[in-house]
Parts: sequence; C-alpha cells; structure tokens
Amino acid sequence: MACKINNKCVNCEMCEPDCPLGAISFNGKTFVIDPGLCTECAGFYPEPHCISVCPVKCIKREPDRKAPPPKTPPQQATTLK
Repeated sequence: MACKINNKCVNCEMCEPDCPLGAISFNGKTFVIDPGLCTECAGFYPEPHCISVCPVKCIKREPDRKAPPPKTPPQQATTLK
C-alpha cells in the first residue's frame, strides 16, 4: 500500500519535509505522494508519519496503490576463519 493525499489538502506543507523517502512533493496545485516511493514509512516509523502530522487529516492509506518493498539496510559481510 501507499498513502494518498485527497482534495481536502490545504497546502500547509507539514507533510513534505517529514517524509523520510522524499515521496511527497508539490505539483503546482497541491501536494502529492509518489506511490513508487511511498512505503508508508516502513523501517522509519511504526505508522505513516505524514498521516500523523497532517492537521486536516487529508492523507489516507490506499490499499490499491502499489508501494515498493521496504528498504532494508545492506547485509554486512562476514569473514570465515
């Protein structure tokens, strides 16, 4: 899933700087969330952070929007002796 900003957005700019993956941007009219980047903050926050900071609650989870798999840190190599 990925989040989506609905038409109740008042362009307050609270969500954009708080997105850890840079998935939120201004399209000239309103803020939008790129479903190709949004992971619902997996690995960063327990819940999508944009939803918690939105003062008008215009950001919702959208089950039909495809989100990429969560980013995982690279595995550290181990040396066998």
